[in-house]
Amino acid sequence: MNSKLNIFSSIFSKKQVFSDHAGAIYSLAFDNEFLYSASADKYVTRWNLELGTQDKFAIKFSNSPYSICLFSNNSKLAVGLDNGNLHFFDLKERKELKFYIQHKTGIFSLLENPAKQQLYSTDSEGNLAVWNTENFDLQLFLPFDCGKIRRMCLDETGSKLFLACQDGYIRMLETEFFNQIGEFFAHENGVTSIAYHAENKQLITGGKDAILRIWNIETMQQIKAIPAHNFVIYDILFLNPSEFISVSRDKSIKIWSFEKMSVIQRIEFKNGGHIHSVNKIQLLYPPTFATCSDDKKIIVWNK
Repeated sequence: MNSKLNIFSSIFSKKQVFSDHAGAIYSLAFDNEFLYSASADKYVTRWNLELGTQDKFAIKFSNSPYSICLFSNNSKLAVGLDNGNLHFFDLKERKELKFYIQHKTGIFSLLENPAKQQLYSTDSEGNLAVWNTENFDLQLFLPFDCGKIRRMCLDETGSKLFLACQDGYIRMLETEFFNQIGEFFAHENGVTSIAYHAENKQLITGGKDAILRIWNIETMQQIKAIPAHNFVIYDILFLNPSEFISVSRDKSIKIWSFEKMSVIQRIEFKNGGHIHSVNKIQLLYPPTFATCSDDKKIIVWNK
């Protein structure tokens, strides 16, 4: 009986569903109280997890928001649109602070580096912009001519930035002067997801080839490769040092053991999951997490 209870307690189940968006949902962010979402319906919306309802906060844009990022201790919100426009908002005062048209194409990724007071944005043409989070000034704009940069991640100190590029390469930059300090070919047809394991100082990447790969970032050598999904892997997130999640265009969510690189749980539509491509994962109160999809739904999962 005890063993059955232990197995059951390790399984994630659906806690909440938010389905008020009228379009595919591309990005999520969490401020330790509210969950934010960006959708093809041109809205960034906020959700009250305690009440299970949509909050009164909502921003309507002229174009679809592809990416969102909370920064400055969750007091500010950055929103990147499909036409390259970038907006900065003060959440407490509920007003727009800055608006830029530096990017000319869709902004697919936004990432804060608190250690440097910087925010990074990347677009579908392979450009990286570096913004100061204090005054919102543009510090640097780097063209890599690598196709879409869909995801980024940092090391544990914020001194190294890793770019997941459409040309199949991972590019590594130092964040003092943004010199490129390394690159390696990772996935055929493009890298679409990336996460950093701080304890092991390893990268895990996913691509259009539907394979998960683990990398030694010192030697830039592959440690392991696992066929993980049926289609492109859109996001990877560590729940804790020993478990991570991957989501895919194949509509599935998979929870993995990092040490064994084996699937602990697979969530599909028949298990209460999504009916279309799963685009993003957001960690909430560990181990609770949320996923969003082209099916216009956000699902919150917990044990």
